[in-house]
Amino acid sequence: MFSIGDFAQLGRVSVRMLRHYDALGLLRPAHVDPASGYRFYQAAQLSRLNRVIALKDLGFTLQQVRSILDEKVTVAELQGMVRLRRAELEERIAADTARLLRVEARLRTIEREGHMAIEEVVVKRISPVRLAELSAVAASYDSQDITPVIRPLYDELFPRLERAGVAPAGYGIAHYEPVEDGSVVVHAGVEVTAEASRSHDFQIVDLSAIETAATIVHRGAMDGVESTYQVLAHWVEEHGYRSLGLAREVTLECPADPGGWITELQLAITAA
Repeated sequence: MFSIGDFAQLGRVSVRMLRHYDALGLLRPAHVDPASGYRFYQAAQLSRLNRVIALKDLGFTLQQVRSILDEKVTVAELQGMVRLRRAELEERIAADTARLLRVEARLRTIEREGHMAIEEVVVKRISPVRLAELSAVAASYDSQDITPVIRPLYDELFPRLERAGVAPAGYGIAHYEPVEDGSVVVHAGVEVTAEASRSHDFQIVDLSAIETAATIVHRGAMDGVESTYQVLAHWVEEHGYRSLGLAREVTLECPADPGGWITELQLAITAA
């Protein structure tokens, strides 16, 4: 099982949202520790989470979402709802169009349920790495909160490195830290060999090795990374592991077209 923070990252939602869904009876934790009150979730619950978010973004109230889910809405019915809603969304402003794209991303994840290639997951050791990085806070793990934060960080990082005479020496690596209020600290970094200096207007940090990491390659824009994270979640649980903290995202290829991006997700794991 996964802690509420780990489950929030794997499902690409906020911890606050999961707590709200619990309070409404939409998505109860699989287990609540009677002593600490900590919530724990199973990978199988990602299926219900996908449907909750898709239906909510289609404009249903949470009370309506609960009623629909209690009737066990099918993927075909969800697709029908999307087609009906599409005609309305196309007449709205750009913000509504972005919402539709998020719905479609969740639907692609739902369609892959039961057809996920968990053999794509590779377990390996991740060596220590030195990064030059910039950091900022995003409201949650949701892609709509992460993307507007991380892209400007990278846009600013590389000019700063050039001004400092520091050359990238490897891949771009994003890593994350949860905050108690449900937000997340986003670290946008790139591998370097330089030493830290007070003159730098960026940070030099050393990420420790990950002795045992479950890794998987995501192909395409990071706005659609949810399904890849969920493949990873199912693999971790099915193979008797538990996650340790939040995954690193290593950009292996980053062409101008986001559809050609290749990113490796690296999740530290240990035996459950």
